[in-house]
Amino acid sequence: MEDEPFFDRILNKITEIVFYPINIGGVDILPIVVWLIVAAVFFTFYLGFLNIRGFAHAINLVRGRYSKPEDAGEVSHFQALATAVSGTVGLGNIAGVAVAITLGGPGATFWMILAGFLGMSTKLAECTLGVKYRKEHADGTVSGGPMYYLRDGLAGLGLAGLGKVLAAAFAVFCIFGSLGGGNMFQANQATAQILSVTDNEGNTTLTWVIGIAFALAVGLVIIGGIKSIARVTEKVVPFMAALYLLACLVVILGNLEKVPGAFGDIVSGAFSPEGITGGVVGVLIGGFQRAAFSNEAGIGSASIAHSAVKTNEPSTEGHVALLEPFIDTIVICTMTALTIVISGVWEDGEGVEGVALTSSAFETVVPWFPNVLAIAVILFAFSTMISWSYYGMKATGYLFGDNQVAENVYKVVFCIFTVLGAVTALDSVLGFSDAAIFLMSVPNVIGLYILARVLRKELAQYRAKIASGEIQRVK
Repeated sequence: MEDEPFFDRILNKITEIVFYPINIGGVDILPIVVWLIVAAVFFTFYLGFLNIRGFAHAINLVRGRYSKPEDAGEVSHFQALATAVSGTVGLGNIAGVAVAITLGGPGATFWMILAGFLGMSTKLAECTLGVKYRKEHADGTVSGGPMYYLRDGLAGLGLAGLGKVLAAAFAVFCIFGSLGGGNMFQANQATAQILSVTDNEGNTTLTWVIGIAFALAVGLVIIGGIKSIARVTEKVVPFMAALYLLACLVVILGNLEKVPGAFGDIVSGAFSPEGITGGVVGVLIGGFQRAAFSNEAGIGSASIAHSAVKTNEPSTEGHVALLEPFIDTIVICTMTALTIVISGVWEDGEGVEGVALTSSAFETVVPWFPNVLAIAVILFAFSTMISWSYYGMKATGYLFGDNQVAENVYKVVFCIFTVLGAVTALDSVLGFSDAAIFLMSVPNVIGLYILARVLRKELAQYRAKIASGEIQRVK
């Protein structure tokens, strides 16, 4: 359209390219989503369902049972997990689930849960490799993530040229992903919720004020780097998760008699979604797409945060990382879905989307409950933004040889995009967010496949040390 804003035209064009559908049997299949599904299934089987077998050990690692203060790194297992979870437990859990149910019905929830289960394996893979190939600097700081295992891991297999290309591509996509899904989308939906609960929809001046306030708050935290971010996330993440889950429970308990029916709708809708475009495959793809945007398994972003952990055993952080999709998708996304489904707002909320739909579900129990959701939205958005700022900063640092000046320039740019996100239309932000983040999965997953044998050997050696008693609990 001629009157479409220039910025929106750019975002929409990127979205069209990344999510160009292939029609098979009357159903539009998105190759980029299938790319992630196949990788998650592959690593679940290739690693022998370690996402189940390693779950208890992961809990012990987070509790500090195997932690040694003298190990190299900057943050504890819990801090690394909190930082990574703060990057994934964001508005995708609130707005993204609402979008999935609006488009695919309750059945999309089933496929989101399955995607979370399979994604635990992909997250285990990328975070193990992130620590294995991280770069430790003279001042004690650490740089890691897909950029480094793509470059150095593939170089070790005689594929140095390919590794450098994939690493650079990932870094560029990561920067765009951090500015889009990790920043603009968060600022957009948080601003929308604040305007809604204060009855200020359409107030342009307040929109700008909120955007600037978010930018200043984010800037104050990210100046201090990963240690500053970790100190904030280890406090904010448990609080915001508890607050949001408690709010969901109030809605669920207020409609307790509808819970069995809601689960029935979720299961039956997954396999017989009447009236849904694309049928079962359409609902499956929609559920997986929203789950991937939420937990980022296969995207590679969380590996950057986990690489800063204090450990001399790369596999420890791989185990810890598998908890992310469980917390993010299997627990929090499921609670959001139940809240929306049992309230029935997804059926009669015509014209309502994103956070607004979830807010309507809360309002069915207690009229003022959207205010509680507003607090959760602000915390979710804020924690996601500070984590993604670190991802983008490290990606920028990689491209410019770990240059501190370049990283500081990126921080300023990030804060500017926070303001832009607050004042940009949802459709454009949502599409661009998905596109940028999904693009990160292309070089990342290619590298994971190539390094699969290295990964499995690393994990096998670690678990053998645990079994033999060579590695024991320290507390």
